[in-house]
Amino acid sequence: MTMTLMRTDPFRDLDRLTQQLWGTQARPSAMPMDAWRVGDEVFLEFDLPGVDPDAVDLDVERNVLTVTARREGLDEKVQYLTAERPRGVFSRQLVLGDNLDLSAIHATYTDGVLRLTIPVAEKAKPRKIVIDRNEGSSGKAIGQRSNGARETVDA
Repeated sequence: MTMTLMRTDPFRDLDRLTQQLWGTQARPSAMPMDAWRVGDEVFLEFDLPGVDPDAVDLDVERNVLTVTARREGLDEKVQYLTAERPRGVFSRQLVLGDNLDLSAIHATYTDGVLRLTIPVAEKAKPRKIVIDRNEGSSGKAIGQRSNGARETVDA
C-alpha cells in the first residue's frame, strides 16, 4: 500500500481565491457585464458602482474593445470596520464581430452603470435584392453548356 502526502496551505488557497475575485494591479478583475441586441443595435452594460466616470477608459483597436476602470484605494487615515468592495483596476476585453460599426459606439454612464450602444454595420443588415425584369428584351436567353461553352437559346 502506497501512501502519498500532499502539503496544503489553506492561506495560500484563500489568497489565490481572493486574487481571482478581487484582482490585483498585475491581474485586474473582470467587471460584470450584460449584452443584448434590439433591432439594429447591440447594447453592453458594465457594472462599475462607486467608480468616477473620469476613471473609466474605453479603447477600440481593430475589433477589440477594452474597458478599463479604476476605483481608488482605501483612505489610510480612516479606520475601516469593513472594506469588502474591490478596489484598484478593473479591465475587460471583448472581441467584437465585423458586423458591428465600431466607429459609431456611443457610451453613457449613469448610476454606476456604463452602457455602450453599438450599431450594426450597414453591410451586415439584411437587405432586399431587386430582381430586374427584362420585359423589353429580344426574347433570347444566354445559357451555359455543361462543358463551359456559352450558347444562345430562343426563349
